[in-house]
Amino acid sequence: MKKKMVSVLLTVAMSAAMLSGCGNSAADTAADTAESVADAVEETADATEEAVEETAEAVEEATEEAAEAPEDADYGTGEIKVWVADNVVDFTNDTIKTFMDENPQFAGYTVTVEPVGEGDAATNMITDVTAGADIFGFAQDQTARLVAAGALEEVAPENVDAIKSENAAGAVTAATVGDTLYSYPMTADNGYFLYYDKSVVTDPSTLEGVLEQCEAAGKNFYMDLTGWYQVAFFFGTGCTLTYDSDNDGNFTACNCDYDSDKGLVALKEMIEVASSKAFQPGSSAGDAVDYAAIIDGTWDADVVKAAFGDNYACAKLPTFTGSDGAEYQMSGFNGCKLLGVKPQEDDNKLAVCDALAQYLTSEDVQLARYNAVGWGPSNLKAQENDAVKADAALSALSEQFAFTIPQGQYPGDYWSNAEALAGDVTGSFQSASDDDLKAALATFQETVVGLAQ
Repeated sequence: MKKKMVSVLLTVAMSAAMLSGCGNSAADTAADTAESVADAVEETADATEEAVEETAEAVEEATEEAAEAPEDADYGTGEIKVWVADNVVDFTNDTIKTFMDENPQFAGYTVTVEPVGEGDAATNMITDVTAGADIFGFAQDQTARLVAAGALEEVAPENVDAIKSENAAGAVTAATVGDTLYSYPMTADNGYFLYYDKSVVTDPSTLEGVLEQCEAAGKNFYMDLTGWYQVAFFFGTGCTLTYDSDNDGNFTACNCDYDSDKGLVALKEMIEVASSKAFQPGSSAGDAVDYAAIIDGTWDADVVKAAFGDNYACAKLPTFTGSDGAEYQMSGFNGCKLLGVKPQEDDNKLAVCDALAQYLTSEDVQLARYNAVGWGPSNLKAQENDAVKADAALSALSEQFAFTIPQGQYPGDYWSNAEALAGDVTGSFQSASDDDLKAALATFQETVVGLAQ
């Protein structure tokens, strides 16, 4: 608009200059014309500026009205079913009440919380998606199965960027299949580390040392050697066992190199540990007896505290010296709990479910949940809270996470095959030759790779 006005003025000015050669009368006329045009242009500019300001104000008002619209929107009525672990049912009920009080636009919905643990939720959802919960907690290793079964809705687009920027990278990875985010990270505390009685185990730095100290005191050392825990040895020596999946949750490839020298070192270390008179298979502190050390997770912190009392202590997993003479740091998986939303036929209900899931996994709620039941937050700001950082179990887990990999998706049959491998470690492998062990690793690798074909 301004360029056009300047062009008009230049044209008038040029005309005036041309007319000045024809006499004063013409020049006067030109001057008068130029002045009139200038006045007109100024008036037009003022009017245009006023119109622009009025338009801007109208746009701003419309934007504000749009932002306020959800509070006044009619989301209809309905029922929402939520599944969470038994120990957080009361907490979840209280939190949802706060959410509903703060969001009167959702008053038409009744929310019911039922105790279904993360281990059962995925299986129940896959068995009958229609009868399943609208919002449910589950362990990250179930994501691919849930997506393939059509039991998970993609995260609402408006929530994706916040989730990715506000939560631990491993938790975001666990909530993603292909390049799509399917769930809301709730915790980042699904992993294992070493609990020990510091009056017995004075140096928890090496696995050999922990076993020797337990043996000397006549105490037990507990560790589960099945699939989830045995990777502490294989990943520790540098082996790989992961699966690739597509956007539909179907497994497309397995990356495994257990059939190798480093795989043999890991397997022989497992056999060595299982041969210790202090060794007991298991990872549940509630079932452990007369123990001075156990590899377990944060969920058993209170049980171990009760057992060890003032001698309660935690540490990252120890190192071990392999059969090749090299020192290795025990590794493992790091994982999390996720909150999923089931696909809905009613878009209004889906919007309410997404809003509730986002709230239940927000920074403030994750921190409140930690204070209530001790679940470790995935939210980065909540992780920096003084109370969270002072938690001995979470601190040990956080230190251990530096040596682990995010647990991706694994076929169900992988776990049964890994459990069979662990059984042989405490049985026939005790007297097996290196050639026999290599053959067993080759068979295991062929089997687990075949699960993705």
